[in-house]
Amino acid sequence: MPLGRGVFRKKLVLVDHRRETHAIAFQLIAPDQMPFSAQHNPGSLDDRGRQLYLKLDPGVWLVLRPYQQVQAGTAHISAAEWADLFVVAPVTANLLGKVAAGISDDALTTTLCAYSGPVMLAPAMNSNMYLNPVTKKNLAFLRSIGYTIIDPEEGEMACHTVGIGRMAEPEAIFSRIAAFLSEKKTPKRKSRAKPPAETDTAFALAGRKVIVTAGPCREKLDPVRYISNYSSGRMGYALAAAARGAGADVTLISGPTELAPPDNVAFIAVESTSDMLEAVMAHIDSADALLMAAAPADYAPLNVAAEKIKKHDSALHLELAPTADILKQVAKRKHPGLAVVGFALETENLIENATRKLKDKTLDMIVANSAAQSGSGPGALSNQATIISDSGQITELPLMPKRELADKIITLLAEKIRQPQIK
Repeated sequence: MPLGRGVFRKKLVLVDHRRETHAIAFQLIAPDQMPFSAQHNPGSLDDRGRQLYLKLDPGVWLVLRPYQQVQAGTAHISAAEWADLFVVAPVTANLLGKVAAGISDDALTTTLCAYSGPVMLAPAMNSNMYLNPVTKKNLAFLRSIGYTIIDPEEGEMACHTVGIGRMAEPEAIFSRIAAFLSEKKTPKRKSRAKPPAETDTAFALAGRKVIVTAGPCREKLDPVRYISNYSSGRMGYALAAAARGAGADVTLISGPTELAPPDNVAFIAVESTSDMLEAVMAHIDSADALLMAAAPADYAPLNVAAEKIKKHDSALHLELAPTADILKQVAKRKHPGLAVVGFALETENLIENATRKLKDKTLDMIVANSAAQSGSGPGALSNQATIISDSGQITELPLMPKRELADKIITLLAEKIRQPQIK
């Protein structure tokens, strides 16, 4: 990312919590500040073997040098006074709980407690631990007092499970650091200001019943073939986890995926669009919200072959019929107080097509994203979305992990539910 001159000469303490508490002094400098020897030998130590120079791009160099090991005495105070930014990565559930409770029983937590400037934490833990309501409460509290949380990603973890909780990639963490230092002068603060309310989703849906649909639907062509789409189900599963983390009673209705359902969520597996319609309609009357993140089939074979269709030299002509429109059926049964969120994946005219769907299907909110956006959409771990409300409010969000996007959608949904009456 482009870095302005304001980012140079910033200092921070980086701590790898998996090891002993050794801090690293981190500075970004301009090429004209580089020693002559380092300019011609990037990636090497300086003459005294104490500083490492790394070239990030033609205009920015990174300087790393060992900071003192934080020990007893007052070293933690000097470390806390020295840095412009304090970054801890990875952050375990145990450390997160200590920081939230103000416990200072080792070098790291003591230094962090003494530090009055901006803090970034990068959580990394098993999915069940990350989705635990206590963990979510600790994260929400730390956000509320000004900590920046670099949300974890989905992927394989040290315990060999796959899910949300894997620490954000180092490149993503560095990008957040560079962006922060570029935009802020990072003055020391006696107290951390509360960020926008959108960052706090803990218990926002407590006592509410939420239905989430996810994944693709399959329409049988013959005993061994079907028509489907590229949906992975990740967005819907992330929404189910986020809603559960916000205190909701969640029912996840999912087409075939390779994902494990989030813990403490009622799970209903379906295959076809008609199966999904039946499951949704069976639960809609008692629900407070429906998030229709699934990708039902728009068409299904008019006739399903009883035996496998054999290959021939001539063209095969399939006759397809429209499937039932789940959201239109929901609109007919929608009761006062039910908030319905739709999703629109488009290849063109994103806002126009999404707005039309919002109105035609009597939605309260729609999440629109482009299939042409790199790193976004079906199969991707991230998504870039535009959220449109029935009131006309448009919220444009940058590319971010689907779990992070899910939290933002749940926050907007909670605000919608708290309104006097949903149409």
